[in-house]
Amino acid sequence: MSRDPAIGYRRPMRGWWRRDPFFVRYMFRELTAVAVLVYAIVLTVGVVRLAQGEAAFNGWLQALRSPASLLLHAVLLLSMVVHAHSWFEIMPKTMPMIFIGGRRLAAGTIQRTGWLATVAVTVVVFALALWARA
Repeated sequence: MSRDPAIGYRRPMRGWWRRDPFFVRYMFRELTAVAVLVYAIVLTVGVVRLAQGEAAFNGWLQALRSPASLLLHAVLLLSMVVHAHSWFEIMPKTMPMIFIGGRRLAAGTIQRTGWLATVAVTVVVFALALWARA
């Protein structure tokens, strides 16, 4: 707590989020959004390389096969799962209430539906990728 007569009371801000476990989890969840940004940049670079021609695109694909890239993608995947989990956790609190048969739809049902949709879309994308390769 500092008190300067010129500016009045000023609460210390350094490390405010580390004082409460709730805010530590909050900041960790917010940090996972950086993984979304990083992966968006990786994909954007891929589109740019594709526009530059086959050689540039193949160079980008080769860079993705490097050990550093594979490690980065593993970290990004883990971050994306945590990010998705936080969104599915928040979803029942932010969306309008849904009533089925006069009863409110449980939060767990909404979260499980989000995960089911995520897994279903992932399976479809992998199936299409395998089909396109064949």
